[in-house]
Amino acid sequence: MDLGLKGRRAIVCASSRGLGKACATALAREGALVVINGLNAERLAAAAAEIEAATGQRPVAVQADITTPEGRAALLAACEQPDILVNNNAGPPPGKLADWDEAAWIGAFQSNMLPAALLIRAVMPGMRARRFGRIVNITSAMVKSPRPHMGLSTAARSALTAFCKGISKEVAADNVTINNLLPERIDTDRQRFMAQRMVAAQGITFEQAREQIVETVAARRFGLPGEFGDACAFLCAAQAGFISGQNLQLDGGSYEGLV
Repeated sequence: MDLGLKGRRAIVCASSRGLGKACATALAREGALVVINGLNAERLAAAAAEIEAATGQRPVAVQADITTPEGRAALLAACEQPDILVNNNAGPPPGKLADWDEAAWIGAFQSNMLPAALLIRAVMPGMRARRFGRIVNITSAMVKSPRPHMGLSTAARSALTAFCKGISKEVAADNVTINNLLPERIDTDRQRFMAQRMVAAQGITFEQAREQIVETVAARRFGLPGEFGDACAFLCAAQAGFISGQNLQLDGGSYEGLV
């Protein structure tokens, strides 16, 4: 299927590795002109080379911190009149209520809610005027299945979800969509970090920790970053114009709720 993305301009935040890179790769494969972003110059350059090798499309790489006004401005300057915005950023660390002082709460929202909201604010007028826009937020399965140790992430990402649901109704008539991807158990550095955390807490091997995690997944395997990226690309497609305000779970069928 041709997704109608050839020549479309896309910003993919926090895309030098993991889920962001998977989304950037999928969009580039469809012919989009992609701007990738990260903090580490060496890792960013490596990601650009990997994406080019996989797709034949060389992304523009912008070393910038999206939690700062300067970083967001650099991204927007590198991609004038973007058609696609994929919001993403590393999540706050797991913990417990006693760990989370005021600074921790402010930090979570400054990383996982405000940058996305402000980038949406910046790109939305142009998308509406051109009558094409696709915004995808990479959030978390915790938005629909909160767990106590992920409270910081759940709170910030749920706030972003609520904000986007409201404005999605206002912009749908202009062919601008806003959707959220909710990953769980995708095989990235984040999953390896969580396994290492289990190793330290339980005194087990890394392989045993991974096996424990897989047992919680209905599909009995980790998700592949490429599967996640392809889902993102479809939500950005011309054919996806009637899908908006939705939360798509990518969790191997593990969510236990009905809606």
